[in-house]
Amino acid sequence: MAVNLVNVEQVSKVYGTRALLDGVSLGVSEGDRIGVVGRNGDGKTTLIRMLAKLEEADTGRVTHNGGLRLGVLTQHDSLDPKKTIRQEVIGDLADHEWAGSAKIRDVLTGLFGGLALPGFEHGLDTVIAPLSGGERRRIALAKLLIDEQDLIVLDEPTNHLDVEGISWLAGHLRARRSALVCVTHDRWFLDQVCTRMWDVQRGTVHEYEGGYSDYVFARAERERIAATEESKRQNLMRKELAWLRRGAPARTSKPRYRIEAANELIADVPPPRDTSELMKFANARLGKTVFDLEDVTVQAGPKTLLTHLTWQLGPGDRIGLVGVNGAGKTSLLRALAEAARTQGDEQPAAGKIVVGKTVKLAYLSQEVSELNPNLRVLEAVQQVRDRVDLGKGREMTAGQLCEQFGFTKEKQWTPVGDLSGGERRRLQILRLLMDEPNVLFLDEPTNDLDIETLTQLEDLLDGWPGSMIVISHDRFFIERTTDRVMALLGDRTLRMLPRGIDEYLERRQRMEEESTPSAAAPRTATAPAAAPAVSAQEARAAKKELQKVERQLDKLSTRETALHKQIADNATDFEKVAGLDAELRELVTERDELEMRWLELAEDA
Repeated sequence: MAVNLVNVEQVSKVYGTRALLDGVSLGVSEGDRIGVVGRNGDGKTTLIRMLAKLEEADTGRVTHNGGLRLGVLTQHDSLDPKKTIRQEVIGDLADHEWAGSAKIRDVLTGLFGGLALPGFEHGLDTVIAPLSGGERRRIALAKLLIDEQDLIVLDEPTNHLDVEGISWLAGHLRARRSALVCVTHDRWFLDQVCTRMWDVQRGTVHEYEGGYSDYVFARAERERIAATEESKRQNLMRKELAWLRRGAPARTSKPRYRIEAANELIADVPPPRDTSELMKFANARLGKTVFDLEDVTVQAGPKTLLTHLTWQLGPGDRIGLVGVNGAGKTSLLRALAEAARTQGDEQPAAGKIVVGKTVKLAYLSQEVSELNPNLRVLEAVQQVRDRVDLGKGREMTAGQLCEQFGFTKEKQWTPVGDLSGGERRRLQILRLLMDEPNVLFLDEPTNDLDIETLTQLEDLLDGWPGSMIVISHDRFFIERTTDRVMALLGDRTLRMLPRGIDEYLERRQRMEEESTPSAAAPRTATAPAAAPAVSAQEARAAKKELQKVERQLDKLSTRETALHKQIADNATDFEKVAGLDAELRELVTERDELEMRWLELAEDA
């Protein structure tokens, strides 16, 4: 039988006039892996802080098993700014001691990309004081994971981690024996790691078995049952009123119910995205040209991030952009946004960006733009527009869109200065959409948003007609809102990934393995030097073929864009669409083979 580690008994917590938690009782046992979800401000962080005894409850009590080894990652670290990373993470261990520990090597490589900490100027001897909040958070997480604990409590551990880091952390936590309680908005991470869910809602905590996907189904069923019970209650009231009006004979009439659980569960599910219809609408709004890049070089200061980039963002294209930190994702968006702002007058370091004449761009950067703190939420939205056209005959008022983004009628009159970071992020996205853009650039739109708001934003973007590029580490969000994934792998090129983020992680793993020195025995001093992999003549031939492959890939990209347009133009001719779709699949297969050949030639060249 599993040992009980923490007991929470009848705990309540009130802030001002609001009860965040009201008589909550919970338990954590050995082997539990619990994900905590709920809207921002509903008490998730308060719950886990009380669980870890970092905060006192107003009533009730929290008890820990004797000798409990507890590790906690809060949203604000307690690192000593005067110390180095080595002192905080590794302590007094000699180099041969920590380097000989598989666990320490795994944590440092997984969170920092290598034992030498390549992202830090002085590696392990970097002083903590000047580091950013994201860097400090990774250091605090590494310090926690190197130790042994019975229970780990994590508050937003995936913040400031890229796709690779999140994937590594999920695998690491699955392999640990420690129990886990984790607050996060990353739904893929919850599905990978957790076996139980706590849903914090209006002062209470609902428990569900399984990961995030199981929780979604179970919650939908619970809400369906609750709605059915309310419907029955209302019907009973209507019967009573009818009896009172019509007299005794009416008591013999009985309403009949036929409620099927499955139909009820899917009744409100938004329809799948009609890509052809949206592309047709996008063509009408945007014309043929959105962004055409010809032999473009993108730089950030003196650093060259992308070279010889020839690419086209067409009408209705929905692109998820992933890549290693520092590879140029944000810099690429900025270069496109600057060209759009100046209608092509502002060009990159080399090459040319052609911007469509009808392009109306909305760019959500990682920085939250400052608004007048005295404005009310609704006033800040109405400042942009009173009503918004969402396409296909759908229209919303500023107030309706506010409600869809979680700003209730009362919250709409809250001063902007009183909003939390997540609420300001929501307001920023809301104002962008109110301006009716036909091209969207979203750079980490999921930062600070709770799961409920994320799903509302996804529903809205799902039927949004226009071109879109999304940079995000949230795999669920990218898969739900985009149709294609493209990657910057740090080699100054942009690649399309037919299999999405899974393919990206595989490619990155191969690159890591290729860059790692061979484990083979070192050569002796008298051993002859290894022959070069290819001769100079072979390298020249490889370079020549490489250029030929690149031209073929450009032609395939142009043909692919044309096929998408033909499919959109002939959306009602199913026979023709089927033929075009078959041709498109063949083209994608051919392009994949060419991309693999390009990788082989690039190594030789």
